[in-house]
Amino acid sequence: MPALFDGLKRILVGRPFSTEQLKKKPLPPRIALPIFSSSALSSLAYAPDEILLTLAMAGVAATMLSPYVGVAVLLVLVVLVLSYRQSVRAYPSGGGDYEIVSKNLGARPGTAVAAALLVDFVLTVAVSSSSAAQYLTGIFPVLGEYRALVAAGIVVVLVVGNLRGPAQGRWSLAIPVYLFAFGMLALIAIGGVMAATGHLGLAPSAQFTIIPDAEFSTGIQGMVGALLILRAFSTGSAALTGIEVPISNVQQLSRPRAKNAGRILLVLGLLSGVLTLGTLMLAKATGIKVVADPQSSLMLHGQPIPEDYVQVPVLGQLAQAVFGQFYLGTVIVSALTIMVLLLAGNQAFNSFPSLASQLATDGFLPRQLRTRGDRLGFSNGILSLGVAAVLLVLLFGGDVTMLIQLYVVGVFVSFTLSQLAMLKHWQRELVPVADRRIRVSMLRQRLLNLVGLVLSGLVLLVVLATRFIHGAWLAVLGIVVLMLIMESLHRHYQQVDAELSIDDDGGQATALPSRVHALVLVSTVRKPVLRALAFARASRPSKLEAIIVDVEAEKTERTLADWERLKIPVPITALASPYRDIPGALISHIRSIKRESPRDLIVVYIPEYVVGSWWEQLVHNQTALRVKNRLHYEPGVLIASVPWRLLSAKNVLGGAPTEESSGHREPHTLPKD
Repeated sequence: MPALFDGLKRILVGRPFSTEQLKKKPLPPRIALPIFSSSALSSLAYAPDEILLTLAMAGVAATMLSPYVGVAVLLVLVVLVLSYRQSVRAYPSGGGDYEIVSKNLGARPGTAVAAALLVDFVLTVAVSSSSAAQYLTGIFPVLGEYRALVAAGIVVVLVVGNLRGPAQGRWSLAIPVYLFAFGMLALIAIGGVMAATGHLGLAPSAQFTIIPDAEFSTGIQGMVGALLILRAFSTGSAALTGIEVPISNVQQLSRPRAKNAGRILLVLGLLSGVLTLGTLMLAKATGIKVVADPQSSLMLHGQPIPEDYVQVPVLGQLAQAVFGQFYLGTVIVSALTIMVLLLAGNQAFNSFPSLASQLATDGFLPRQLRTRGDRLGFSNGILSLGVAAVLLVLLFGGDVTMLIQLYVVGVFVSFTLSQLAMLKHWQRELVPVADRRIRVSMLRQRLLNLVGLVLSGLVLLVVLATRFIHGAWLAVLGIVVLMLIMESLHRHYQQVDAELSIDDDGGQATALPSRVHALVLVSTVRKPVLRALAFARASRPSKLEAIIVDVEAEKTERTLADWERLKIPVPITALASPYRDIPGALISHIRSIKRESPRDLIVVYIPEYVVGSWWEQLVHNQTALRVKNRLHYEPGVLIASVPWRLLSAKNVLGGAPTEESSGHREPHTLPKD
């Protein structure tokens, strides 16, 4: 069975990579820009949809406000990009928000940021795969009822691809993002020219009438209307996710790293802003209508729309309006969008395991997450992210709108704490500086971070106020639970390190036992028992005895008779066990030895079978497993497992001979006195 699993692993993942292949050339800006921009640019596939969808609750008139909501989102984007450019110059090591917050605000805020980012990476994969599935159903409507399974399948493909490691070329990751960016710019430019000249057609959904929700029957008015606009703003803030990626990957850039990261941030912010605002303005010009439930919220000429109607996302409808009968243009736009969504998910599969490894190194996550697999990727981190994303996709049925409600919380928690940490940083840096010009420069930088703190904090409050009951509470709960787990693990690791540390004089770790008392566990007189006895005698203990626990009187008598008949030169002791508890009887005997000789080391030799099939493991070694599990808690006791390889283990050993098939036999007979 292990051989079968190893074969399947090699088929899916490939052969191991040498550690030497871990060395990579630094990324030049022309390649790093698209790779680090995929997460932010992919939000164009769903952020405009969510703004329009939210405003549509109040009817068609409310959707006309979508460009103004977009302008508010872009204002926050500009401030965050400028402030992050400062952050990356101050902290160019690539630790990102986790490093900035931990160094300036302490461990607890650092774990809060780390938990928020980990949750955000999981949601990035879930949202990107679900959105990609939505675009696929726009091209192939037959997939509509299987959207959740399609999205889960996309996550599985990303998991396998990342487990395979860095086999793909860098340009293969960069070119699709360039094509998407240029394609969207061309779409917006062509649509803008057509709108200016009066040749722009309407979107397919423009003919529909939106039925407002009951609470918005009179349109956007009063406090309820203001809350709806704020909710649209908070939903549209999904366009800001991913802008932190360049500062978390500075170490991958070519020199000067911090300067190149700043340039990438600037271009990323400019491109994301132009595309988001352009998309919203063009959607308004083409009359696009997007709603949460088309069958109940849309009407056509006063009649319900067809039951088989599949709502196409905003970018798909824009392509249909601009290209008209040129169906290939719509397919190309959808294909490019799907590709950039996949690359955004792929970026999360790089960021999550890297951050998890850093946290594991610092003792906040299980240490299994800090090491690389045989394909040089952080395999455990990749699998953890994949499992979490698949569960989210299936739980929410691949519904992008429902997942978006959870999405923005994590990233704005990290934005807000990062800005607060930078304020603390500038406050500390200002104290020893006497030069007036330098102080003025630092004060300007501190002011920018203050504005960033206020804006990001306000957005976080808006998100929590308008989306908490719509699903944001799940993200908050996830962050809090993960944070508590991380702090609990950190305390555990600290306690273990303190318990296992060695004093300057060596402490008890160097104390030697006075004698070694060896016990060989016997059930019947067979070759594995003789081998265990031979190995025990070869170690020359101070005292050696065989132990049989009397759970079946006839079997015990037969074993003792065989012992006498074979004249085995080792004394055997039969332990009474009225309740048939083999581990309990053995432990009672060991404790009686320890009472007489507290400094004695007890070594228990346990014969075990090495089998070739999983089902054989179920029918062998169960008693040995129970004994070992109980003995692990006994102080001053060592366990020596003595393997006996059965013929069935031959295939697992790759054809290597077992004890019975080999001409050379390992010792299983007792040496003569």
